[in-house]
Amino acid sequence: MKAAFLTGLRQIAIQETAPPEIMDSRSVLLRVGAVGVCGSDVHFYTMGRIGSSVAKYPEWTGHECAGTVVATGKEVKRLKVGQRVAIDPLIRCGKCDQCLSGREHTCRYERFLGVAGRATGALAEYLVMPEESCFAISDSMTMVQAVATEPLSVGVYAQRLAGMQPGAKIAILGSGPIGLCVLLASRAACDCKAYLTDLVDERLEMARQCGANWVGNASKIDVARALQEIEPLGMDFVFECAGQQETLDQAVEILKPGGTLLIIGIPETDRVSFNAHDLRRKEIRLQNVHRQNECTAAAIELITSGKINVDQIVTHHFPLVESQRAFDLVADRRDGVVKAMIHVAD
Repeated sequence: MKAAFLTGLRQIAIQETAPPEIMDSRSVLLRVGAVGVCGSDVHFYTMGRIGSSVAKYPEWTGHECAGTVVATGKEVKRLKVGQRVAIDPLIRCGKCDQCLSGREHTCRYERFLGVAGRATGALAEYLVMPEESCFAISDSMTMVQAVATEPLSVGVYAQRLAGMQPGAKIAILGSGPIGLCVLLASRAACDCKAYLTDLVDERLEMARQCGANWVGNASKIDVARALQEIEPLGMDFVFECAGQQETLDQAVEILKPGGTLLIIGIPETDRVSFNAHDLRRKEIRLQNVHRQNECTAAAIELITSGKINVDQIVTHHFPLVESQRAFDLVADRRDGVVKAMIHVAD
């Protein structure tokens, strides 16, 4: 089969490799339909690492994916050959203290698609996954929409962690795919005022289309000052989706006393800092958001019901052989890209 491998910094090669086989009776073999290019994939592409996970070339890549079941293990009960599925890229152990306490996303023995040293990537013609990681989709859902359930599930999870009530004032710093998914999930959950920032005008226009009340380009204006003028009492929640020190500082500045900062973006550096006195004086709550936890089904329902339109955030499409072009586009934020989709199956 053909698969995309990272072969060095900013280098991807399409290579022939042996197709995977079902080794677990509760797993399924999938024909991959499409794969989305995520910001975390781009970290490996441009830096060769995320935290302690370091690429050892050649390294498979990709984790946002959907496909069609082509074979099943003997103990598979929910899925049948021919069914199309959205995929949660997490492979959990199901036995550790985290899994047993309802925190499968922090499983102590987790494997995650496309993370160096943990699991193969999804950017390949075939993939084997546990049945529990696969969610059957309706005939009305497209393969692209199925892929988009992965970033949307992160937005749903972040919104649930916030626990916002109608009338909440929220800021989303970073209007890439995750920031937009947080916006879509928040809008679907309750009536709130949403303020978004970014450095790319096309993404801010997309944020308007997705329901933002206000957008601001941080390269052109002082967004913290602008937001303080609009909402002098401060924000109830700030979702930091850029992974930058500057946006973390902005978040603390615009939050109201007792507000909550939800950190979703992945910094390129190993350490970030806060003004301890501002955190203490305003009694800011910090909440990290690690992927998603049991929100894939909810994301699928939001899309199939029509409550959320994810098609609008998918701006570019590529065949498998042009995977490097797709990654370069996202890494360099060119051509107004928001979400790039790589189509594996014909």
